[in-house]
Parts: sequence; structure tokens; C-alpha cells
Amino acid sequence: MSKVESKGVAAITGASAGIGATYAEKLAARGYDLLLIARNKTRLEDLAARLGLKFGVKAEILVADLSSKADLDRVAQRLGEDKAITLVVNNAGMAVEGQLVGSNPDLLDSMIQLNIVAASRVAIAAANAFAPRGHGTIINIASVLALAPELFNGVYSGTKAFLLNLSQALDVEVGPRGVTVQAVLPGATRTEIWERAGLDITALPAEMVMEVDEMVEAALSGLDHGEKVTIPSLPDIADWNALQAARQKLGPNLSRNHAAARYHVGHSH
Repeated sequence: MSKVESKGVAAITGASAGIGATYAEKLAARGYDLLLIARNKTRLEDLAARLGLKFGVKAEILVADLSSKADLDRVAQRLGEDKAITLVVNNAGMAVEGQLVGSNPDLLDSMIQLNIVAASRVAIAAANAFAPRGHGTIINIASVLALAPELFNGVYSGTKAFLLNLSQALDVEVGPRGVTVQAVLPGATRTEIWERAGLDITALPAEMVMEVDEMVEAALSGLDHGEKVTIPSLPDIADWNALQAARQKLGPNLSRNHAAARYHVGHSH
């Protein structure tokens, strides 16, 4: 097929399957060349060949395990130096199921390493590269569990709350410099992450599980509409805006020179 003018390179972590692979397909369809980053070389090669052929884009692979410091350094360096990269989908992540009490600490550490340490390194490397140029897009894949710590173990939801926080803070820093930062908060999405975490997605009510194709389409639509935070399943954006407004209202009282009167300390009565 005829090649449209490239919009630059979209770099995608966790690109070999699920949400990452779906972003690769949708962005290739929009005219982005691809830098596909993941551990699984065979899968990456297959995806790169298929999308390159289907959309006439350049698709390069970078085999890296983001939980390895050397590999993470390599990826961050590439994001920092490659001026062709105009968009980063910060998607690599893992889930660990079960309660925190009695859980395997090494497994939780691995999750923190990938979902927080690696994800923040990728986002900040992209921001450092894009800000001086005055353009670029960073898409951080968080989760609705960022807003629902009671629903799943607190380390997983905590890693996703971290990514939401990071996105909102980064937006304040680099938004005024022309860089777009979007946090995407999917609900339950039909991908392999469930199986890998030892969870059965079929145990969830069908009306709670979105197909990955639809989720990514919605997220990209949110990006097109300038949303800083996109919750694909949320019917009324006013609900999110109300949550933000309630949070802002706390602002003036979060740090004061005296304890609140209701604690009956430090005040003269």
C-alpha cells in the first residue's frame, strides 16, 4: 500500500502482546513508524513483519527486559537520543494476584521494579527528550485500580496510582512546553496479564471486561480530544472532573501551621 508521510516513530514498551501490540497496530494505521520494545524476540519480529507489511511503515524491534538495569538503561538512552521518536507508549507492566499478607516479597519487588522503577524511567527519559523540542506525546498506561485501592492488592493498585501521579505531575512540568502527557486508566481488559498473574478473567462478570481493541481505540480517541486522563469505560467525564475538583478543594488545608481544631491540640481554648 502507499506510504503516508510518517508522523515519526512511536516507541512502545511491552509491545509483544495485549495492549502494547494493539497500540502498535493502531499507531501504524495512523502513519507512525514503530520501535517495538519487549523481551520476546520472536513475537516482536512477527509483529514488526506483519505491521510493516500491512501498513507500509518501518517497524524496528528492541529486545529488552525492563526489569534488568542494563536493558532499562539501553532503552532510556535510545529514547533520549533518537530524535525520530515522537510518541512513547509506556505500557510494560505486570500484576501479582492475591493478598499482601503472606505474599511472596520477591514477586512484589519484581512488580515494583517493572511498574514503578522502569515505568518512571521511561516516562522521564521521554519527557527529557521531548521538552527541549517543544513537542512529543507520552502515554502512560495505568489502571482504574489507581482510583480503587480496596479492590485488588495494594501494591499493584499502588503502582498504578504512582503512574497516575507521575503523569499529572509531568503534565504540569512539560505540558506548557508543548509535550502531551496522557494517563490511560483501563478497567479489566482481555489480555494475557491475567493468565500470567494466575487469575481467571472469565471469573469476572462479562459486563466488566472490555476487549483490548475497543479499549485502545477509546484511549486514542481520548488523546485526540486532549484528555489528560482517559478512563475508557467512564460514561460521564463530569464524574472524573468532580473527583478532581474535590481533590483541589482539599488543597488549601493540606498543610497548615496548626492542627485542625477537631484534634484539640496546639490551640488555646
